[in-house]
Amino acid sequence: MHFRIFGLVLLSVASFAAPATAQTTPAPAAITRTVVVATKLPTVVAVPLHLRALSVAIRPGEAASFSGADGILYQISGSTEVSIDGGVKTIGAGEGLVIASGKQVSLKAGSGEPSSLLRFLLVSATDLNQPAEAAPAAVKEIYRTAAPIPDLKPGSYDLNLTLVTFPARMPSNAPHHRSGAALYYIVSGTGANTVEGKTEQRGPGSLIYEPFGLVHQWGNPGHEPLTFLAFNINPDGVPAVVAEAPATPK
Repeated sequence: MHFRIFGLVLLSVASFAAPATAQTTPAPAAITRTVVVATKLPTVVAVPLHLRALSVAIRPGEAASFSGADGILYQISGSTEVSIDGGVKTIGAGEGLVIASGKQVSLKAGSGEPSSLLRFLLVSATDLNQPAEAAPAAVKEIYRTAAPIPDLKPGSYDLNLTLVTFPARMPSNAPHHRSGAALYYIVSGTGANTVEGKTEQRGPGSLIYEPFGLVHQWGNPGHEPLTFLAFNINPDGVPAVVAEAPATPK
C-alpha cells in the first residue's frame, strides 16, 4: 500500500513539471554585424574631412573612370570589373572594395548586365566639389556632410563598411554615440531613429549622418528585418560605438 501511494506522488510531480519545459521562451533574435571591407588610415587631421556618398549606374558594355579620395565601393546589383594600377577585381552584389586616395580606377559593368553601385568617400574640403566618375556612367550625389567631421584626433583610424541587420520588432537600443563618425544607408526595412527625444522613421534609400557627440538610438518596430550599411570611421583600437554620452570639454 505504501509503495502505491509513493508511485502516485511521483506521477503527480511529473505531471506538474512537464508544462514548465514547454513554456520556455525562445531567446530574441540577435543583431548581426558583418564587416564588408576595412582599411586603416595613418592620419585624418591633416585637412578637414567630409563624408560623401554617390550612386553609380553603368550600362552593359560601358566603362567609367575616376581618381580621388579614400573611399569604398559597394555593389548593389549586377557586377563590376574594377581595374586599379593594372590589376582587375570583379565584385558582385553585396561585395565591397576599398579604393585608396590618388589611385586611378576604371569601372566596367560585368556579365552583360547593368551595374549599380554605391561609392562612399572620405574627402577633403578642398576636393568636395571635384567631378566624380566620368561619362558614360550615370552618377548622382546622394549625400554630403554640410560641415567637416568634428572631433577627429591625431593617430591612426579605422575606415570600414559594415552591413548591420536588426531583427523585426526590436526595441530601441540604449542611447549611444560614435567615437568617430558614420554615414548610414538603409538597404531594406524601416528603422526608428531617436535623437533628442524625437523619433523618425527611416526607410530604404535613407542616408543618416552620425557625427561624434550625437547621442541617439535605433530600433526596428517593423515586422521585417532592418538592414543598413554603416560607412564608419573610428580611432584605431577604440570601439566605433560608445554607450555613454560624450564627455563635456572642461
